[in-house]
This record gives sequence, structure tokens and C-alpha cells, in this order.
Amino acid sequence: MVPSQPSDDSHSDIAEYAKKISIDPRIPKIVNGFDVPFFQAGLAGYSDGAMRLIARRHGCPFCVTEALLDRTLICGGKGRRKEDPDLLAEEVGDIEGNEAAGLDDHPIAGQVMGTVPEEMAKGADILVGMGYDVIDVNFACPVKKVRRRNRGGHFLTAPCEAHDVLSAVREVVPMEIPVSVKLRRGWDDTSSSAENFYSVFDHAFEVGYSWATVHPRTVEQRYKGPSNWSFLKELTSRRPEALVFGSGDIWCAADIFRMMQQTGVQGVSVARGCIGNPWIFAQARNLMEGKKPLPPTIDQQRSALLEHLMLCTQLHGEKKASRLMRKFGIQFSKYHSDPDEVKTHFIQAESLSDWKNVIEKFYCASSNC
Repeated sequence: MVPSQPSDDSHSDIAEYAKKISIDPRIPKIVNGFDVPFFQAGLAGYSDGAMRLIARRHGCPFCVTEALLDRTLICGGKGRRKEDPDLLAEEVGDIEGNEAAGLDDHPIAGQVMGTVPEEMAKGADILVGMGYDVIDVNFACPVKKVRRRNRGGHFLTAPCEAHDVLSAVREVVPMEIPVSVKLRRGWDDTSSSAENFYSVFDHAFEVGYSWATVHPRTVEQRYKGPSNWSFLKELTSRRPEALVFGSGDIWCAADIFRMMQQTGVQGVSVARGCIGNPWIFAQARNLMEGKKPLPPTIDQQRSALLEHLMLCTQLHGEKKASRLMRKFGIQFSKYHSDPDEVKTHFIQAESLSDWKNVIEKFYCASSNC
């Protein structure tokens, strides 16, 4: 599920607060280069190397991969190949005059998901060997097929199983590499579900996890209805020493600081709100510097689209990239002055040539064409 339209782009209510924000010193101490209190979340079907690199070029300090299945990693499957953080930099080479060989997709968290503690530990160990800076355990995914296989959000119904996985992963990952966990606020709205959440949350910190990223919707809720930021406020009040990142309903740069102000979280995970909107990270940095977060110009939109298309093609091949880019194009189109027309043409694009033609037609300002 993706946003239908960017939310309120106003920022006057939060500008003064944003200027006063500095990152919690624990964060850059844990992860070198993580210099601002926001980052790109792991997004199933979206946050591949191409999307991450575009985000980094627009001010994102830290990224998380899509959830990688432990058994796929153990068996050497496609997730292991496509998500190695250094493969894109090594294989892309020099493209159309761009110095792509120097790309650096770091710092980055490799996110692992599975069921059995031993397999989760093996998967995490493989991610360590692949060069990830942080290992992130996914206990939040609400997708039905994941839950049916006792993965992701399932663990919020089984805290003892969750404890075993958390401990197994922390034991296998070298202590110098941080481990984090992604959670939802519970399976449902029952009191027992809330108790399970705190049981899992507390155990993670007891065995040495560095932070928890918490999405305050329930697993059953999936992405329906508003995100319950009041739960995050309760959590940071009840566990003031814990490093907590919030997630949910971050649609514009100002929302990052609204969440921090209203909930007390130390950082914000930007998920659906950054799809087709890499400028959200630069705009957030602008707010911290006391500058107005300007919308992307047509030139900036064109540049981001061409770079994303180029990287996606190099990573996945032209045929697959042409298909994958449709969902990004739909989101990018929302920032164009003629969004409906642009969206229609992006949906119809079937080849690299089609994509470039659409970009030339709708994003061709006199200064760059």
C-alpha cells in the first residue's frame, strides 16, 4: 500500500522545533555516518540498491534493505545476490559518464526474517559476511503469507519464540556490529498483545540490541487507519533509556519532526512517504538548518528519474527494470504539474526507450534539453 497523495507540505508549525533538533549522540556512536535522526526504511518490493542510492544522493544517511528470508540466504538464493551492498558498486562501472564505480551503499542494515532461531542466526551471520553495518530483525511484517509461516508480525503473538530468535541472532553477530529489531505495537488491540510487545521489546535490549524501530499500527491493522503515535509517546515515557525510532504516517519532511516532537522518539523511519520522493531527506535537512523545504523543480525530478532508471536497469536488466519502475513512476508523477497524464504514460511504458521518451516529453525544461 502506498500513499495516494503527498500530505500537508506546510512546515510553519514545526520549523522552530526542527532547527533545535540534533541527533542523539548514541546514534552516530553506534553507526558511523548516521548523522541525522531519520532514515529510509526497508520496503518490500521497493528498497533495492537503486532506490537506496537515490535516497543517499538526496541526503539519506542510513538505509535498510527489504526483508531477506533466512532460508533464501542460507541456500544462496536471489536475495543474497541482489542485496549485497557492495555488488552494485563493483559491477555497475562507469555509466554514461557517471562515476558509478565509486558508489557506496553504506551505512546500511541488512534485514532478516524467518521462523527458526538457528536459521535466523545463520541468515544473520551470512549478512555479516556480506558486509552489512547493522543486522535488523523483522518482527513487524503484517503480510498474511508471512504471518501464516510464523514470520514477521507472528512473533508478537509468541514472545517466548521471539526471545529465542533475538538471543540467537545477537549471539552469532559480532558485538562490534549493532543489531536492531523492527516491531509493531502488537498483534491487535488487546491488553495481552500489549504485554507481548513489551516482553519482546524489553528482551531485545536485555540481550544487547541497540535500538528498536516501532510502527504503532497493529499487525491485524496492516496499513489501514491512522498510525497511533500516542503509543510511541507512551513507549518513550515508559522506557526513557531505550533508543526508539518511530515509523508510520510520515508523508513529508515536516512529519519527521512532528513525530519527534509529539512522541519523544530519537529518530524516524521514513517508509511509504519516500517512494518516488527522495527529496524528503534533503528537505528534512533543510528544516534542521532553518531553511525552507522547497518542492523539487522539474529539473530535479528529471535528474532523479533518470538516475533511478539507470541504476535500476544496471541492477535488474532492462526488461525487469522497465516493469519495476512503473510503481516508482506512479509516485514520482505526483510531484509533476500534470500528475494524471504523467502517471498514465509511466504505466504504459514497457521498455527503456519508452521510459526515456516519457521523461523527455514531460520533464524537459529548456535548461536541460
